[in-house]
Amino acid sequence: MSAPGAAPRTDPGTAPGPDTGARAGAGPLPPLSGLRVLDVATLFAGPLAATLLGDFGADVIKIEHPSRPDPSRGHGPAKDGIGLWWKLLGRNKRTVTLDLSTPDGRDVLLRLAADADVIVENFRPGTLERWGLGWDELSAVNPRLVLARVTGFGQFGPYSDRPCFGTLAEAMSGFAAVTGETDGPPTLPPFGLADSIAALATAYAVLTALAGRGATGRGQVVDLAIIEPILTVLGPQPLWYDQLGYVQPRTGNRSRNNAPRNTYRSADGAWLAVSTSAQSVAERVMRLVGRPELAEEPWFATGGGRAEHADTLDEAVGGWIARRGAADVLAAFEKAEAAIAPVQDIRDVMADPQYRALGTVTEVPDPELGPLRMQNVLFRLSETPGAIRWAGRPHGADTDAVLTELGLTGAEIAALRERGAL
Repeated sequence: MSAPGAAPRTDPGTAPGPDTGARAGAGPLPPLSGLRVLDVATLFAGPLAATLLGDFGADVIKIEHPSRPDPSRGHGPAKDGIGLWWKLLGRNKRTVTLDLSTPDGRDVLLRLAADADVIVENFRPGTLERWGLGWDELSAVNPRLVLARVTGFGQFGPYSDRPCFGTLAEAMSGFAAVTGETDGPPTLPPFGLADSIAALATAYAVLTALAGRGATGRGQVVDLAIIEPILTVLGPQPLWYDQLGYVQPRTGNRSRNNAPRNTYRSADGAWLAVSTSAQSVAERVMRLVGRPELAEEPWFATGGGRAEHADTLDEAVGGWIARRGAADVLAAFEKAEAAIAPVQDIRDVMADPQYRALGTVTEVPDPELGPLRMQNVLFRLSETPGAIRWAGRPHGADTDAVLTELGLTGAEIAALRERGAL
């Protein structure tokens, strides 16, 4: 089910396999149809950026080492020996094996690059150059190519040669420093937050570079450091420090900008999150919980003033919620037009009626594991929607098909495989 006037994001019941060259559904082509992306990245920002492009029609060719597949195939839980994370990360991609460090592998990649629009890579700076696949060589075979280079620290600077994962970006950016309870340790997220934010930024950067190509006729290099996008989403902390010397502390679930803002436990043991970023909502909450006099206090007139009196406000709201069941609390807040939501785990998310209405989690057929439920494409377009055409494919499943499209004969492919390039 989709929003009024919007086309559904995916119709997995009609999704073809990757060998058909077809697309899901009917109507206009997806907006990135005709765009070819070579994904030579691993874990996780680069590959996820390529996934986001593939969701809206790009032909994404995932290139993996013949004997060392993308490590995401082995991350997290597996079913029947098949990694489930890969089914999400590898969706809408054709899979090819190629050893880029060999002369044969280099030559094949250059041939693929000649007909590609984008390459996404995340090797340490200098690796592609060492293999004879740097920007000079790639742009020589295709001046319109966009090369997205996704690394922990960027292509230059004192840390550029260091190994880096998203965890380090979450630590370095200031995210961990402001996350956690006031008297507790800095807290890291239990998932790839920095990588995911970097993936969104990389997809945006690629599309921006392609728009630039439309004006100049030339491709360019995207240099994206994973430590940077997460700093952007942390808000005005650099401005606060620069202008005021202010360093944001850890405040747990509370905010220094407004109150009440916390999680509260109901009489039946459920946790509920309340937010009052808007002044009018804060006033409605106080009336709802039977403490309208608090809204008359001079300090209540600003978010910062309310935050300074968070203990008082939390006691009022938390005490009221603690005497009622979650269903009654949610109904009362909804009637009062005040902002509240249950704290949900994945079981709740899968059953949530709003997520169901939006089609946020959708079912995708898979020849290896049968029907799979996973996150849908990120947003709905009314005229040219995206689609999940297939889940992550087996390692190297499309090597012969892609190289045949490139013009290699069966004998040439067999020879490359014999020499260890595939």
